[in-house]
Parts: sequence; structure tokens; C-alpha cells
Amino acid sequence: MGLRRMRSCLPRRVVLAAVLALIAGLNSTPAAGAYPDKPIRFIVGFPPGGSSDAMARTVQAGLEKQLGQPVVIENKPGAGAMIGIDAVAKAPPDGYTIGLGGAGAFGTNLALGEKMPYDPQKDIVPITALAGSPFILAAALSLKGKSLREIIALAKSDPGKLAIGHGGNGTGMHLTAEMLNQMAGTKIALVPYRGMGPVMNDLIGGHIALGITDPPSAKAAMEAAKVETVAITSAKRFSRLPDIPTVAESGLPGFEANGSFGIVAPAGTPSDVIDKLNAAFVTVLNDPAVVERIHALGAEPMPMTPSEFGAYIARDLAKWLKVVQGMNAK
Repeated sequence: MGLRRMRSCLPRRVVLAAVLALIAGLNSTPAAGAYPDKPIRFIVGFPPGGSSDAMARTVQAGLEKQLGQPVVIENKPGAGAMIGIDAVAKAPPDGYTIGLGGAGAFGTNLALGEKMPYDPQKDIVPITALAGSPFILAAALSLKGKSLREIIALAKSDPGKLAIGHGGNGTGMHLTAEMLNQMAGTKIALVPYRGMGPVMNDLIGGHIALGITDPPSAKAAMEAAKVETVAITSAKRFSRLPDIPTVAESGLPGFEANGSFGIVAPAGTPSDVIDKLNAAFVTVLNDPAVVERIHALGAEPMPMTPSEFGAYIARDLAKWLKVVQGMNAK
């Protein structure tokens, strides 16, 4: 039977269905197994040159190797990384936009009553924590008290005289300073700055008595002995800075606060894509050369599964909510 005869014998609807199926197959979206097949946009919610930006650039080359595509870093600073994470939340959920933020952008700002342009519990999904470190309580060289006990005594003898600079309202450093006041029973004034650079400049210049900073931001000033390092906020002594006593051992048992950066994607991103991104990050964060570079920045790598990172965010939010409730009570 000739081709024309065969085609004439087939019902028109069968032929039409076959043609439509062929067209659909040619135009269908590639399976998730083909991901990624184009560059990935990596939004960093902080300005260039800061510790979080340095972390992103530390893992960038390794991610490109693991994923086989360019990973393009785009800095979108402002509002404690909320501007950058908002851009992630509103991006197509296809795995080609990911973002780096911190506790405030992942929900702590909600505890502070801040208006957020996205819902951190509904509009973004976790990929992994990236890296983190405790905070440092640093003091100007001109301050009379050099130990935490001396500083607390000084603050109680003259309430309101001392001030602590921090990296901005809603940041982990802000809430750590507030927790210090609550646990010590002091009324040290909290002064928000636009990032840690200005805090360190004012500490070095003696324009502010105290500052809550992260190790990467304080590293140069500490090495040059331009500030006093009073205490560190980890539960145990930090392996990168073992000579600095903890706040807990310096008079406030149970005190613990840590800052961290993490990676998220838009809600709705396919789970297998999230898993592939997670595997790439975890592999890079376990690379000895990357670990060494993160250590040099004064931080620790924090590779986690997506569910582990989600649980970490939830615990962080619950902890800081208690601190915020204490602020409201006052």
C-alpha cells in the first residue's frame, strides 16, 4: 500500500494528534536533568568588598566548575539584603537566579516588625548555608574598661554614657548588642551604621566606645592593634581566634550569637534543581582550598542540606524573636 493510500486510510484526528505531539516534543522544556544550560545569576544582597561579597567570590569559580556554566555575581545591596533577596523572590523559579543573604533578609526583620517586600516563609526556599562566624565585641583604645566585666560595671555606673556601634537595624549585630544589654542589665546606647566599615573607622578614631563587628571586618584593625578585642560571641572559643575569651566566660553564662550567610532560590524552583545546586555548593564548601580561603576571612564554611538550612533559619528566627520581645517589653 502506498504512502498516500496509508495516509488516506488514517483518521484525520489521528494524524493531527501525531503532528501536535511531534511539535510539542520539539518545543518542550528540557528535562531537569539538563539543568543548567545557561549562566546562573548569583545576587549578593550586600555591597562589593564586604565579607559576604568575599564569600560569594570565594565559591564562584568552584560553582562554575561543578555546574558547567558561568555564575555571574550581581550586587544588590540595601535594607539588610532585603533588596537583593526581593529580586530573587520575584525571579522565575527555574534555578537560574539564586541569592545570598543573612538573618534579617530570611525573616529576622519580621520579628522586628519591619515591612518586607516579600514573604520569607513563602517566597524563597533554602539551598544551603554558606559560611558563618561569631561576632566580636571590640572597644576603642581610649576606653578605660578593657574586660567585659569592667565595661559592664562602667555602663551601670553611668547609664547611657557608653554606646555600641553596629552594622544596621535588624542585623545580627544589632540584635546581639541588644541581647548583651538584656543579659547584662545595662543601658548601653545602640548606634546603627550603614555597614561595618564606618563602625570600625569610628572605633579606631575613638568616636564611639564599643562596636559589635564580624571577624572579617575587624581583622585588619585587630592585627594592627588599633582596637581592643574584648570578647567573642560564640558559645566556645572560636578556632580562628582562640585567644579571645567568649562573652559567656567573661561574665554572661549562656550568651551565644553567630552570624551567617546563606543561599536561597525563588519558591517553586523544582526540587531536583535545588538538589543539584545544593550538591554543587556542598562540594565547593568542602574543597580544602576554599575552606582555607574562608578561614582566612575569619569564618567557617557551613555546608548543609536544604532541610537543615531551613531548620537553622527557623531556630535563628525563634531565638531573635525572644530578644525582640524583650526590646518591646522595655
